[in-house]
Amino acid sequence: MKRTTRMPALYGSDAFSPDEIADRIQQVGVVKARLPMLQLVLLGILAGGFIGLGAMFFTLVTSDVSLGFALGRVLGGMCFALGLLLVVVAGAELFTGNNLLAMAWADGRVSTAEVLRNWGVVSIANLVGAAGLAVLVDLSVIRP
Repeated sequence: MKRTTRMPALYGSDAFSPDEIADRIQQVGVVKARLPMLQLVLLGILAGGFIGLGAMFFTLVTSDVSLGFALGRVLGGMCFALGLLLVVVAGAELFTGNNLLAMAWADGRVSTAEVLRNWGVVSIANLVGAAGLAVLVDLSVIRP
């Protein structure tokens, strides 16, 4: 019996078609929109702190006058990307990423109330996380 081999897909095994990507984003949006309140708040605070760390390192690196302008910006961008990397690795809830909930809302998978709840809680939690980091940095300063 002769075996037939299938032609490989046009895309690699890790690639998805645009329709598949949109469907996956909508599925994630449904899960994010229905997260329990405590989990949403804690992950939002973490994301605010992580982005605050990235912004703080960016400011620290770009304000170093011994670096050239271009090198300072490149290193600063890499430092800010550290904050984004921490958000992704920890699975934290950052408001900018949660704007994709609009796709699940447009498809009718989540209600307007669920989207607004998520956006409101996450944006306030991000603010609390970033402000908490600012307070910690301020408290770490040695005053005369």
